[in-house]
Amino acid sequence: MALTGIQILKMLPKKNCGECGIPTCLAFAMKVAGGQIEIGECPYVSDETKATIGEASAPPIRVVKIGSGDTAFKTGGETCLYRHEKRFENPTGIAVLVSTDMAEADVEGRIERFKTLRYERVGVLMKADLIAIKDSAGDQGTFTALVQKVLDGAPDANIILMSEDAANMAAAAKLCGDRNPLLFGATDANVDDMAALAKESGYPLGCKGSNMDNLIEVSEKALAAGLKELILDTGARTLRAAFEENVVARRAAITSKYKPLGFPTITFACEMTDDLMMEAMIASVVMAKYAGIIVLSDLQGDILFPLLLEQLNIFTDPQRPMVVQEDLYNINGPDENSPVLITCNFSLTYFIVSGEIEGANVPSWLLIKDTEGLSVLTAWAAGKFGADHIAQFMKKAGIEDKVKHRELIIPGYLASMKGELEEELPGWTITIGPREAGHLPAFLKEWKPAA
Repeated sequence: MALTGIQILKMLPKKNCGECGIPTCLAFAMKVAGGQIEIGECPYVSDETKATIGEASAPPIRVVKIGSGDTAFKTGGETCLYRHEKRFENPTGIAVLVSTDMAEADVEGRIERFKTLRYERVGVLMKADLIAIKDSAGDQGTFTALVQKVLDGAPDANIILMSEDAANMAAAAKLCGDRNPLLFGATDANVDDMAALAKESGYPLGCKGSNMDNLIEVSEKALAAGLKELILDTGARTLRAAFEENVVARRAAITSKYKPLGFPTITFACEMTDDLMMEAMIASVVMAKYAGIIVLSDLQGDILFPLLLEQLNIFTDPQRPMVVQEDLYNINGPDENSPVLITCNFSLTYFIVSGEIEGANVPSWLLIKDTEGLSVLTAWAAGKFGADHIAQFMKKAGIEDKVKHRELIIPGYLASMKGELEEELPGWTITIGPREAGHLPAFLKEWKPAA
C-alpha cells in the first residue's frame, strides 16, 4: 500500500537542508508520495529507509534506467491509464536494431544515422535513444565484436544486448562497464542464468514470453530472484496483438497492482513487417498504447521525425506549460543601437520569435517576461502581461543600460496597450510590431531607432 507524505516525513531525517533541491523535508515527502521524485534524492536517508519507502512508494509501472550519465534513458514510472488523469512520466524510447548477420556497411549506416538524425524543437533535443544489438548466429566472438563496434561508434547510445545464450550475454555485458545496458533475452528456458547475470552486474533484465501467460511465469521467476528492474516482451508480433497485450499489461499493473506485469514493455516493430512505413505506423500506435521501448529496423528521417513529434506531444505534461526563463536575451550579438523586443515566456512563442530574429541575422535584444507559460493574448487577458508588469520587468532587466535609444517593439496583437505602456515608461517610444513572427525579419531589417 502506498505511503502518504506524512508517513514518509516521519522516516526522514528532517534536516530541511534543501540539498535534494526541495526546500523542506515535508515538501520532499509529498513529492515522493506523489511519485514526482525518488527517495534516493535525499542524501541523508538510511539505506533501510530507502528500501522501505522505495518499495512502498514505487509506481505501479516500475522505473527502469538504461545507460548512465546525462544521456541515460528512463522508462516506466507510470501511474495512470490516460494522460488527462495526471500525466505520462517517461517518453517511449526509440531504438534501432543492428545484428550479427548484417553487412558491415549496414551496421555502420545505422550507427551513423543514430548519431546524425537529431532535431531541436522548442528547446528540446529529439533523437533516437537506444541501439539494440542482436546475437543472431549465437557466436560469441561475432557478437562481442559487434557490441564493441557500437560502443566505440556511438558513445552516447544506450545499449540493448539481445541474446538467449547466457555465456554470450555475459561476455558482451562485460564490455559495457558503466554503460548499464539492458540484458534482453530471459525466457522460461534460461531465466535462472539470466537473472543471476543481471543480479551480479546490476543491469536491468529483459523478459520474453511466447504469450502473456508465459511472460508472467518468466517475470515471476525474475522477481523471485530479487530483480526489480525488468522490461517485458509479451511475444506479440502483430499490431493487434501488441496493442491488446500492452493495454492488458498496463491495466493489470495500474488497476490491480499486479506486480509481474508492473514493468515497461518493449515492442519489436522491426519483426512485424518488412516495410519501413508500416513499421512507423505500428510504432505510432503502440507509442500511444503503451510501449516503453520500440525497436525499429532502421532510422530514416521521414520515419523518425514524425515519431519524435508524436513522442513530444504525448509526453509533454498537459498540466505544466513549457516555459523559458524570464530574462533579457541577446540574439546575434546586439549593441547599444540594436532593436529591443518583448514577448512572453511560453516556450513555443520564445523559440519561434528568437528563431525568426536569428534567421533575419539582425542583432537584437529580446525581453522575455514571465507569464507562467501563457501565450501573449492569454497572458494579457489574465493580467500577467499588462503595462505595469512590463514596465517593472524592463527596469529590473536593466535594458536602459544596454541601449542608447528608448524604443520598445511589442507584439502586434497588443496594439491596444500602446498608450498604457507609454504612460508607464516615460521617455520610451512604443512601436507596434508585426502580428505574426514570420513577418519579423522584414520588419527588423527596415527598423531604425526613432529620432
